[in-house]
Amino acid sequence: MKLTFMGATGTVTGSKYLVEAGGKKILVDCGLFQGLKELRLRNWAPLPVDPTEIDAVVLTHAHLDHSGYIPLLVRNGFKGPIYCSEATEDLCAILLPDSGYLQEADAERANRRKYTKHKPALPLYTQADAHRSMDQFKAIPFGVPQALGDGLTVSLSRSGHILGSAFVRIDDGGTSLVFSGDLGRADDPVMVPPAEIHDADYLVVESTYGDRLHRDSDAEKKLGAIIRETAARGGTVLIPAFAVGRTQTVLYHIHQLKQAGAIPDIPVFLDSPMAINATRLLKHHRADHRLSGSLCAEVCHIAHYVNTADESRALDEGLAVPQVIISASGMATGGRILHHLKHFIGDARNTVLFTGFQAAGTRGARLVHGEDEIKIHGRLWPVRAEVDILHNMSAHADYSEILGWLGHFRTPPKRTFITHGEPEAASSLRMKIEDHLHWDVTVPDYLGQVDL
Repeated sequence: MKLTFMGATGTVTGSKYLVEAGGKKILVDCGLFQGLKELRLRNWAPLPVDPTEIDAVVLTHAHLDHSGYIPLLVRNGFKGPIYCSEATEDLCAILLPDSGYLQEADAERANRRKYTKHKPALPLYTQADAHRSMDQFKAIPFGVPQALGDGLTVSLSRSGHILGSAFVRIDDGGTSLVFSGDLGRADDPVMVPPAEIHDADYLVVESTYGDRLHRDSDAEKKLGAIIRETAARGGTVLIPAFAVGRTQTVLYHIHQLKQAGAIPDIPVFLDSPMAINATRLLKHHRADHRLSGSLCAEVCHIAHYVNTADESRALDEGLAVPQVIISASGMATGGRILHHLKHFIGDARNTVLFTGFQAAGTRGARLVHGEDEIKIHGRLWPVRAEVDILHNMSAHADYSEILGWLGHFRTPPKRTFITHGEPEAASSLRMKIEDHLHWDVTVPDYLGQVDL
């Protein structure tokens, strides 16, 4: 068995791992690089492996940094099945076409407004490409091994990160390899806790928060305080939130705050068709989360759903101020949130509230770090609104929670590979695992290969 690290090394995005075993080539995750330009350019470069030679893809979950390259892989010749959980397939049917649509819209806007260096600017892939790729998805149940041929099997266990998220185990009958994907948190208020993994010959584990502990502060309490203070100023709370996972958690906390009378009864708008559809999936995948049927229905109805572009533009007129607007994307890299930012970020009455990790090079990272102007659609916009972040709402385990999950292994893996983190986070987690568990740990390089 050979493993090649084709992404998520030195960065939290672009998750791709090529496993070669039993005469098969299996790609675990197929994500987009995001953030810094030097990373995004990798999306346009040819893969180190010919897509026609890949036998199957297995997804840990639906977030675009794990699934967003699939339409391009299929367009470039991949013909095999794409295995994942049922909820992951349902979410990809929402996320991937939306990604294609946004890329087409961004290219069209760049060409029309002439702020592109490319003549013409082109989308990485189209909405039609994404729809075609969905024909190759094949959902498999948790805990049931799926034969890949030549004695190779894959199985999924719940990882507690978002709906459908999974740990992936690949086994050739002699060697087992487990991928954590994104590791959830045992005490998440919405998602079920991650499954315990007791053994693996080799392990690939994420390190997004490998150098940090989630703060003891109560995210719900801080969210309530920000909404109250912004409402008292007559402003808008603008929340860039990942359409899948974070949005549903934010809605849950707003529901709880309203039920407790801890915030004024101001309107809440969910302005992301993708997030709206993802929120509705909560009702169809009850085994993936903790919410009862009645609470799930209440959370899904706490916000006014904004579907059309005209309805979205109307929010910027401020007719409902004070108000809360939740819109994708969570790192302010694209989508409707950019139009809202242009409108609200220059007014000191407003608050822009981020809800989790901001990758290097994203607008979210620049805003959180205090930049006083930000480029959107080719123009610089002054930042006068309050900018804040809810550190304790992340759906990623921190280093203590990662160590706790690793503690369920009955015997150490022969080697553990640290990926999906900025360099400092990955290095820090490596040292912590070595110090606390005395395991053999490696931080692989981009395109590094290892024989298992």
